[in-house]
Amino acid sequence: MPSGLVALALGGFGIGLTEFLIAGLLPQVAAGFTVSEAAAGWLISGYALSVAVGAIALTAATARLPRKQVLVGLVALFVLGNLLSAIAPNYPVMLLGRIVAALCHGSFFGIGSLVARSLVAPEKKSQAVAIMFAGLTVANVLGVPFGALVGERWGWRAAFWAVTAIGVLALAGIAALVPAWAGRVPPATGAGGSDPIPSRSATGVDGSDPMPPRPATGAGEPDPAPPGGLRAQLRAFRSWQVWLTLTATALSYGGMFGAFSYIAYTFTEVSGFASADVAWLLMVYGVGLVVGNLVGGRAADRDRDRALVLSLLGLTLTLALFGLLAGSATASVVLVFVMGVTGFASVPGMITRVTDFAHGAALAASANVSASNVGNALGAWLGGLAITAGLGYTSPLYVGAGIALLSTVVMVIAARQARSPQVADRVPTR
Repeated sequence: MPSGLVALALGGFGIGLTEFLIAGLLPQVAAGFTVSEAAAGWLISGYALSVAVGAIALTAATARLPRKQVLVGLVALFVLGNLLSAIAPNYPVMLLGRIVAALCHGSFFGIGSLVARSLVAPEKKSQAVAIMFAGLTVANVLGVPFGALVGERWGWRAAFWAVTAIGVLALAGIAALVPAWAGRVPPATGAGGSDPIPSRSATGVDGSDPMPPRPATGAGEPDPAPPGGLRAQLRAFRSWQVWLTLTATALSYGGMFGAFSYIAYTFTEVSGFASADVAWLLMVYGVGLVVGNLVGGRAADRDRDRALVLSLLGLTLTLALFGLLAGSATASVVLVFVMGVTGFASVPGMITRVTDFAHGAALAASANVSASNVGNALGAWLGGLAITAGLGYTSPLYVGAGIALLSTVVMVIAARQARSPQVADRVPTR
């Protein structure tokens, strides 16, 4: 495993901690700044909105810059945001810190996924993306308990100081371990928005490391060089396959988070667990995310579209079965784990799929992150509507199953069209 992937995973871990730990710190933060719980909640919702905006805006603004430099700048922004949160003298500065830290989130995972896949042989690209996202999934497991534990012992500011330190380590790791050529954007684009692959002995345009020998593969030629300018990257969105993949991504996240957003109520009101049990049940779900991410990346490298369809279908069936068996405590523990596995198994494959059909455009990779956040909001909203309508605390599970089923249908359509010889927007071959 290239050491650069470890640095990227550490960056993902820090960003994931920033996103999740605040949930365990809200009471302390609200009390510290003497604001209401609703106002403190903006530290979560404001972060999510900034992720969606920053994913597109920062990726577009840095379209022509070397991707390693962009990643270093994004992690520096992340460090600055968490530093502001740690030293914030009042609530507005705290909110500003959260917004600044969130701006880097989508672009880091979008651009980072392209850099990660460039570090390995083409037939292992989904596994490379999965390794980078492993940091995020581990943060999902540890984020809330980490924030609660550190906050209880040393105060909520200590948690943000700790994340700031992790960001500094990730910044140093990416600067030292990610090669300068990784995910390099060519200085000029040719026909179709991409240049030929640099020769293996060619020196980089900035005098940095030459392109190293790529591992011999049985899967064809290496990935084409990505488009450099914003106009070239926008051409990627002419592809129906890109739009179908983005839609499937949004719906898959909508299905998972339509159920997950209200899972604590399902556990306590339907399954019979005590409120104190919710924390370890959420950790079971988080472990499922870690397993699903790694298994999904390996499966996607073998047969990506088949793996995506099966994982989405698995999520649909898991949520529906969870709704039926939520009254059983044992079944709930098993199914929340399987929900994590099937819910995140599609993530590495979706990212490599959208970037393949987008010819390596970073803007499409970041749009995939924005699509996932849109799906999160959609699923949570629909799940809440079902509860408000009096359908009970299992209704979000059925809502999630319905959304996941739509995602499966979209993915089946995309897979069939991609196999059709009439499709003009295939992954380019050489």
